Amino acid sequence: MQGNSAAQGSIKLKAENLTRKFDRKPIFEDVSFTLTSGSSTAITGRNGSGKSTLIKIISNLLSQSSGELSLFDADKKVKRENVFKYIGFVSPYLNLYDEFTGYENLKIISDIRGSGHGNIDNVLKRVGLFPRKNDLLKIYSSGMKQRLKIAFSILHKPDVLLLDEPTSNLDIDGISIVDDIVKEYKQDRIVIIATNDAHERSLCENEINLNENISKRKEQ
Repeated sequence: MQGNSAAQGSIKLKAENLTRKFDRKPIFEDVSFTLTSGSSTAITGRNGSGKSTLIKIISNLLSQSSGELSLFDADKKVKRENVFKYIGFVSPYLNLYDEFTGYENLKIISDIRGSGHGNIDNVLKRVGLFPRKNDLLKIYSSGMKQRLKIAFSILHKPDVLLLDEPTSNLDIDGISIVDDIVKEYKQDRIVIIATNDAHERSLCENEINLNENISKRKEQ
C-alpha cells in the first residue's frame, strides 16, 4: 500500500517544546519527540493531561501555544496547508452526517480531499460495513459509527495515522480490525494512539507519557 510519501520510509514528524495553555494555565508543556516511518507511539497520561489536545495539534486541528511542530517528506518540510494530505485521523469528536448513508459519508470526505471514490468500497469491506453501506447513519449503532470513523482515517492511505481511543464502542471483531490496521501501518508509516487503554497501548512500541513529561520538566 502506497501513501503520499515520495519514498517509503521518508516521513518524519518532529515536535520541539510543544506547549498548550488554556486561560494561561498549561495543559502540557515542553513536549518534544521525533517520529519516523515505521514507528508506533502511544500518547498516555491521566485524564486531563492533554492526550486529545496533543493529537489535535499533531493533526493540525488545533494550534500549540508555543513550540514547533514539523512534518517532513523526504527531508522537505510539508507546508501547513498540505499536512491534511498526510494525516488520517480517528477521534470520538469526529462528526458524521446522520442524514447520509455510510457510503455517502465517505464520498463527501473523498471529494473534500480530492482522492476519488475508488477506495471507498475497499475500506468499507475492511471495516465490515460493506453490507450496510447504503443504510443511513441514523440507524447505525455506536460501534458501526466507530467503524466508519476508522474507514475515514484510512480512505486516502495516509502516511501518519492518528487514533484517539480507536477501540471505543467496538466489539471483539471491531477491535481485531483496529489491531490489524495498526499492525500494517506501523510497518512503514507513523502510527500514534492517544489512550489509557492497556490493549491499545500494547499495539505501540514507544510511549509519550504526558504526566512523566511534566514531572521531568519540574525536576530540572
